[in-house]
Amino acid sequence: MLNFTIDENNKTDFPHYWETCVGSCHAYTALREDYREQLIKVHQELGFKYVRFHGIFDDEMSVCIENFDFNGKSQGITYNFINVDKIFDFLLKIGMKPFVELSFMPTCLASGKNRVFPYGGNNTMPKSDAMWEELINRFICHLIERYGKEEVESWFFEVWNEPNLPLFFAGKQSDYFHLYQITALTIKKIDSKLKLGGPATSFNSWIPEMIAFCEKNQVPLDFITTHHYPTDDPLWQSGLGIEEFFKNSDQEKTDYHRGILKEMTIRTREQAKSYPLYYTEWNVSAMVGDLIHDEPYAAAMVAKTLADNNGLVDGYSFFTFTDIFEEQYQKPGVFHGGYGLQTVQGIEKPVYRIFEIYHQLGTKRLKVINKDQGTAEVLAVQKQKDLQILTYNHNVPSEKITSEKVVINIANQKNFKAIIQRIDQNHANSFGKWQEIGKPEYLKQAEIAELRKASQLQKQEMVIENGQITVEMPPHSCALITIHNYFV
Repeated sequence: MLNFTIDENNKTDFPHYWETCVGSCHAYTALREDYREQLIKVHQELGFKYVRFHGIFDDEMSVCIENFDFNGKSQGITYNFINVDKIFDFLLKIGMKPFVELSFMPTCLASGKNRVFPYGGNNTMPKSDAMWEELINRFICHLIERYGKEEVESWFFEVWNEPNLPLFFAGKQSDYFHLYQITALTIKKIDSKLKLGGPATSFNSWIPEMIAFCEKNQVPLDFITTHHYPTDDPLWQSGLGIEEFFKNSDQEKTDYHRGILKEMTIRTREQAKSYPLYYTEWNVSAMVGDLIHDEPYAAAMVAKTLADNNGLVDGYSFFTFTDIFEEQYQKPGVFHGGYGLQTVQGIEKPVYRIFEIYHQLGTKRLKVINKDQGTAEVLAVQKQKDLQILTYNHNVPSEKITSEKVVINIANQKNFKAIIQRIDQNHANSFGKWQEIGKPEYLKQAEIAELRKASQLQKQEMVIENGQITVEMPPHSCALITIHNYFV
């Protein structure tokens, strides 16, 4: 039995920092109707404000194309932002904004022929600084002309994606810093109020070096961005790169411990000094194909992580909002361990529901005193007159976890009626229902409706007697208890 006491007189701010941004695949997918439908849903139901994607300069976006005559002689470069406009117009129409990742290199500007992923992003430096600066200048000027200076100043601009990994960037750290420098100087010359940051690294990397470079060379830097996943620290310490990571999937099960994301975030917060800190990618696993993405496990880990990282970051962008994802081709099947909050068909996973619960929470956090050690924890929040209590039972796959009896003591010792909403193997679990109906690879419309119904949060009444709440928490479960009009 685990005992917790809520101190209602000890309140701190609880901003919804995780709603600042959400991630997705490459930019071209934002032209798909199903992508748009799912993005509208997460904006409306989960509160996400910005969306980030790779490859806005990829050849498939037709942003920067070299023209040739019949003899193969270059006739110069054509710049065309029509596809970008279609995406940004859509985002603004639905009430969202872009978190603009400036990548990858258009073929006509690239110094090499490296192409990554099925969509063919080029990961090399430009042939010349002048060619890249021309693209950036035209791009930013076009955005300001189309959307207005004030609007574009509310966006974020980030240079590249994970340049510390050879998969994403063919250059060295010094090459990235140079690319960032010429990008920042070009953008700030157009509008000094535009917000620009980096280094957008994996493994929480290069942050002290990035700050030192910018401060020494007087390069504008408005915010820090980086990425992390639970396995990042052991992989970083061992020197493993991304290729070795994908070859060694057992690392995902054995090389990290409960609370590792908070530990990494604390260290990164210290390294970032006074700069705003945005994680522009994170998830409960870095492996596409790891079914913990689809299971209630993910909901429990997200519940703990969002409670843990309160006050440490300015934004925390979950990667991704959908399994419409093509970095390793679109994976077959319904539940295939994709990064998304939703399947390709738009079926909400258990992890979707914990974001829904967090979106319901208020913005004042109450101190919780924990008398016992276990795998379950409690988050208490005040939302106007309501008391909201979220409890979650989480441990990493390599460690033991059992059901926990959670006892929560509140100050008012009267009896109350409350509402409880659960996420576990038997509640809000579309993955479990899919297994139950035989794991079909292709779904009929009736099956999609059945799975979406199984994913829904259900409200059940409960009675709280003498100011004490007792909840049985199965492994990898979450439960939100709401007492309406508690604060009068």
